[in-house]
Amino acid sequence: MIVLALVAQGPRVVVASHDAEHARFLSAAQTILHKIDVDKAERLSYAFESWLFHYVAHDGYVYLAVADAELGRRIPFAFLTQLEKEYTAASSSDFQARLDALRAQFNEAPESDPIRRAQAELGSVKDVLTQNVEQILSRGEQIELLMDRTDSAAHQSLAFRRRAVGLRRQMWWRNTRILAIAGFCVVLLLYFIFHSLL
Repeated sequence: MIVLALVAQGPRVVVASHDAEHARFLSAAQTILHKIDVDKAERLSYAFESWLFHYVAHDGYVYLAVADAELGRRIPFAFLTQLEKEYTAASSSDFQARLDALRAQFNEAPESDPIRRAQAELGSVKDVLTQNVEQILSRGEQIELLMDRTDSAAHQSLAFRRRAVGLRRQMWWRNTRILAIAGFCVVLLLYFIFHSLL
């Protein structure tokens, strides 16, 4: 959590933002400001108890932030970079509200950190990929089920064809027998008719 942020021109504080319970860091920040060479561009951190004083010196200005040590260095320096961009783009007379808002934004919004933002995006991409793989596996199971049903239908159609061919042969033989018997009966009847006439 960033508890104090300020912009100074040399050792003179131009604008500052802090919580009331962390006002004690202003005097420590003043001590640090007197040690900084503003003509030399640098980025450094000082440790005090469980707090880190991070600063960026550039073009005669010092951008300083005090954060707890658990926050690390990446987020405070991202904050200081954003602070420098916005301060150089704005006029210094009305920057107090913007500094308060910027400090609140970095304290409350985890997406302020580009690496956390990238990790969150990677997490969402991972979730989407997991869902896609699950859908593909589900489709694969459905395709396997469909293939099993297709094989079963193919076997059933083959068995049906065999039965149909067998039935056709059986019916052909039956018809042939009936025709043969009918033909024999007709011949026999003709024989008796011709034999009785003579």
